[in-house]
Amino acid sequence: MRIAIGTAPRGRVALVDLADPSQPLAVLGPAGLPAAVAELERQRPRWVWSDARRWYPALLAAGVRVERCHDLLLGGAIVEGSADVVAARAAGAEPRPRWLSAAPNLAGVDGAIAVAPSVAASARATALFDLDEFDEVHDESFSVDAAGSAPASAGSADASEGAAEASGALAGDVPVDAVVVEYLRQMRLVETSARPRAMQLLLAAESAGALIGVELRSAGLPWDRVVHESVLERELGAKPKHGWKPARMEALALEVRTALEQPTVNLDSQVELLRALRRAGIQVASTGKWELREHDHPAIEPLLAYKRLARLLSANGWSWLDEWIVDGRFRPDYVPGGTATGRWATSGGGALQLPKNVRAAVVADPGWKLVVADAAQLEPRVLAGLARDEALAGAARGTDLYRGIVDAGVVETRDQAKVAILGAMYGATTGDSGRLVPRLARAYPRAMALVDRAAAVGERGGQVTTNLGRSSPVPPASWRETQARASDPDATAVDERRARSAAREWGRFTRNFVVQGSAAEWALCWMAALRTRLSTLAPSSTLAARSGRAFEAVPHLVYFLHDEIIVHTPADRADEVAAAVAECAADSGRLLFGDFPVDFPLDLAVVDSYAMAEG
Repeated sequence: MRIAIGTAPRGRVALVDLADPSQPLAVLGPAGLPAAVAELERQRPRWVWSDARRWYPALLAAGVRVERCHDLLLGGAIVEGSADVVAARAAGAEPRPRWLSAAPNLAGVDGAIAVAPSVAASARATALFDLDEFDEVHDESFSVDAAGSAPASAGSADASEGAAEASGALAGDVPVDAVVVEYLRQMRLVETSARPRAMQLLLAAESAGALIGVELRSAGLPWDRVVHESVLERELGAKPKHGWKPARMEALALEVRTALEQPTVNLDSQVELLRALRRAGIQVASTGKWELREHDHPAIEPLLAYKRLARLLSANGWSWLDEWIVDGRFRPDYVPGGTATGRWATSGGGALQLPKNVRAAVVADPGWKLVVADAAQLEPRVLAGLARDEALAGAARGTDLYRGIVDAGVVETRDQAKVAILGAMYGATTGDSGRLVPRLARAYPRAMALVDRAAAVGERGGQVTTNLGRSSPVPPASWRETQARASDPDATAVDERRARSAAREWGRFTRNFVVQGSAAEWALCWMAALRTRLSTLAPSSTLAARSGRAFEAVPHLVYFLHDEIIVHTPADRADEVAAAVAECAADSGRLLFGDFPVDFPLDLAVVDSYAMAEG
């Protein structure tokens, strides 16, 4: 059963069964929606709505959780940008509605090269997402685009890794008839795409992520303000008056200015600081810590210390506490699908950049525990599965992947293995990475060929696609103009150098896309499966909790960071939850890679504080 939710005239809300959209199930005021949804939820429908962030918060506030949904905003971004759907769009499918422009990272499709990495979808998907289409293992080989160029199977590195937070725009109120029309349009595109089963799984996982993102904000991450303030006082000193800097930062600033012999330089101005450094004979191109550390000068150490404290003060200082910690909970604005690769972003709070020194403030409620799990070396393991590189998967089996590469005799140290793998996935060509990557190519030719082909596609301006069907954006018009200028008969050597540089840069972008994007898909399937498992656990007892009516006395997800999750659970359910977390990770690997023998082990801990899980 699929039920659409959308607006109706006079500020009302309509519920429509897509099997018979001409007769609404109900038309009611917003206040009556939670009760109506709770009643219909007994039939286990898939709710179809414009944007989970528009509809789901009010339901959770009323204590109503839903099992499944189809998020049209996120689904529309995927089908519009996917090279697997390009033929269906070219066949005359209806254009996307204007309200979908709020979707995060809506990729273009002009000039797309259809590249389909293999995907194995096992029957377990039925249990995870209740999609009847997933009834057999599905293993497709790489495709070749119509022009006959080499098959490509990689993806773009997230260009804004850990950078600015996403805008988090919402889809506005959408009439229910428009919701129905858009859902049917998306389903037609999926059904006629190159790999409909994989695309259906991706949309189901992405929509589950939409629900989880809202639930993470609603439940909140348990946070002890007293512990956090003690961290700030230990690092920065006493809380300063409004508009003043902490005394420890002022002392460091004085030390830097004295060493530079420039008593008025503003250390918070990058332009002014860079000028001051150069005047003092420190020839740097930026104020980045790695570049500063290359210079031996008495100003460097206090400057690095000042910058570290300035970051703590601005990102997680007393003002941050006042804004983001309410009733003992940190409730950031997550944006599922907020980056090009499908990785999440945030539109406030900085949840994806919590420094280690404040994690001690993440403390379970009395009678509760935190189950913290981190997928070890997720991206290299996903690369092994995508490429079906048995040698690389073997290096990871039952051990630390980097240690396995050392044991295989490819490199001498674990640090070298890590540098080499990251260099291969992110396109490093110089330094230790450039020197070590050729060794990986000899030891793991299938995996290295996959990312090399991806880079080649990107250098030509093509798209590459993840395991389930999310495609990289096409290069912007300025990129294509740069390439065109280099091909002009009057092109200069400068034009040619710029074109080569831009092509290599875009190739590095696409090199990692399929790895990072497919890893994001693995994480979504892991969380979706775990969310379902947790919902089947009986409430432990009547426990006082500050997570809201929808989560009282039951284990629930409270944090997600790319390949790491935290579950807040009653203490007497902790071992059961930890086992479920590990089992769902294994299930996700089998779902996406079938019987290919690649492991997805977890660093898993049951703790009272997030800081206790480190190391």
